[in-house]
Amino acid sequence: MGLTTIGEVLDQLDAIVEIARERGTADGFFAALYRRVTAEGEARIGCGVFEDGERMARFDVVFASRYVEAWSAHERGRPVTESWRVAFGCRDDYWPVVLQHLLVGMNAHINLDLGIAAAEVAPGPAIHGLRKDFDLINDILCEMVDDVQTRLSRVWPALRAIDRICGDLDEAVVHFSIRRARAQAWELALVLAGMAGDAERAVRIKEVDTAMACLGRRVLNPGVKLRLMLGWVRLRERGTVAEKLDVLTG
Repeated sequence: MGLTTIGEVLDQLDAIVEIARERGTADGFFAALYRRVTAEGEARIGCGVFEDGERMARFDVVFASRYVEAWSAHERGRPVTESWRVAFGCRDDYWPVVLQHLLVGMNAHINLDLGIAAAEVAPGPAIHGLRKDFDLINDILCEMVDDVQTRLSRVWPALRAIDRICGDLDEAVVHFSIRRARAQAWELALVLAGMAGDAERAVRIKEVDTAMACLGRRVLNPGVKLRLMLGWVRLRERGTVAEKLDVLTG
């Protein structure tokens, strides 16, 4: 696909959202969320937040390209990583709630793609110079939690009551989960950046992909009790796929 700018990435994400809207498939939910994160990252680059804005722009494009190319390959029936196959494979399923679709996409993209992209942009010893800017992205993601939660509460109004009961606890859990996932991604980046051969890297990527695919399946099938609770949530979600996408993108 050959994406070279963040603007081109945003256009591709918009296209994925529109295709999902037209056909009523849930793969648009992650694309809509990712579009917001990417646009915020572009704005932060423009404000000079990052130590090396040019490198971060390149990093954003390399990182996003892994998702866009995986989505395109899946559409054409071509092979994709196992973790993305799990995420894309549930797009027509009725029972996963919006949050599950978001989480299974984040699992594939953060826990696998992020480390690969970091090692590609900063191979060898250069990976250590990326750490500060890499960590700054955590702050952007965590700052967006409240906005995403507000939007999800419009899809599932009961979330407002749960949020009042939990106070800041749920945000703290999400923040911890994001940081933990990104910490694991950083460890993968360090390992891959230090490897000299493509074959060795491919073996490690396959190992991580297999593990993340298992995690994605657990997100979609979290056990009987949680499945019953999430089923109750799903029956109370408001709107069609198109209407939910309007909430996430509006």
